Amino acid sequence: MKLGYWLAVILLAEAPAVAQKWSPPKTPDGQPDLQGVWTNGTATPLERPAALAGKEFFTEQEAAAYEKELRARTDADRRDGPVEADVGRAYNDFWWDRGKKVVGSRRTSLIVDPEDGRIPPLTPEGKNRAGARAEARRRHPADGPEDRPLGDRCIVWQNEGPPMIPSVYNNNYRIVQTPGYVVIQIEMIHDARVIPLDGRPHLPQNVRQWLGDSRGHWEGNTLVVDTTNFTDKTNFRGSGAGLHVEERFSRVDPETILYEFKVEDPANWTSSWSAQIPMSRTSDLIFEYACHEGNYAMAGILGAARAEENAAAAKGSR
Repeated sequence: MKLGYWLAVILLAEAPAVAQKWSPPKTPDGQPDLQGVWTNGTATPLERPAALAGKEFFTEQEAAAYEKELRARTDADRRDGPVEADVGRAYNDFWWDRGKKVVGSRRTSLIVDPEDGRIPPLTPEGKNRAGARAEARRRHPADGPEDRPLGDRCIVWQNEGPPMIPSVYNNNYRIVQTPGYVVIQIEMIHDARVIPLDGRPHLPQNVRQWLGDSRGHWEGNTLVVDTTNFTDKTNFRGSGAGLHVEERFSRVDPETILYEFKVEDPANWTSSWSAQIPMSRTSDLIFEYACHEGNYAMAGILGAARAEENAAAAKGSR
């Protein structure tokens, strides 16, 4: 009895120390230190799959089974199926950087709001915009390079941010801090977001940028970044120029930044939506993504389109 009593006393005495919130290190100018290279690669999908409707979290066994099935399904080294399927897998599995594990919380989606883990429905205006874009792609898939997606043209990649969402490869981000600024170097297409922290206002509304106009400030140990002034050509998940993104970066332990974002575009979605993505420290380096160098794909796409047009014209003249 006495031994059990003293063990309980010791455990209770130590509990507050164990439960203390971890405090991140600081930069020389006193900012919480977010610097380093971080990856957001994960097996957890952005939206909850239809087959998991109503299921917010995996059990440990379900998570393991999901990860195993995903690895088998996305294995680019498979050689089953027709030739077209093999060619469609493109690169060998070595080149892909898909996450192999679900997030630590075992959520079934990165989206946490709405509760169904899905992007909200489009507004009537959003549906009309999406339909017009689809029709333009159908009628003019490759008249010129401007008809191709921004990623094909090595301008921006839709997932590179903001908001920053895991992709199939190049999921690394380098964060650098200086007095008055935070810079996020993006591995995909090699962009850099320079975020001022001095309280300056956003750019005038007539100035639109591929990655929007970001302004940051600190709320305790959390970096909050507000981004507006997007161009409607970026089309994040169908968004328009009214897209507004709020991001939150919180370093929760030595190896993890909790990245949260909320997006809204009242002209496009019926409500705002939010997601949480853990970013893990990595020892990987960020090499230059020389997308334009040797980009024979664009010439091939446009050349094939001209060949199809010539073939159709020749057939019609017979």
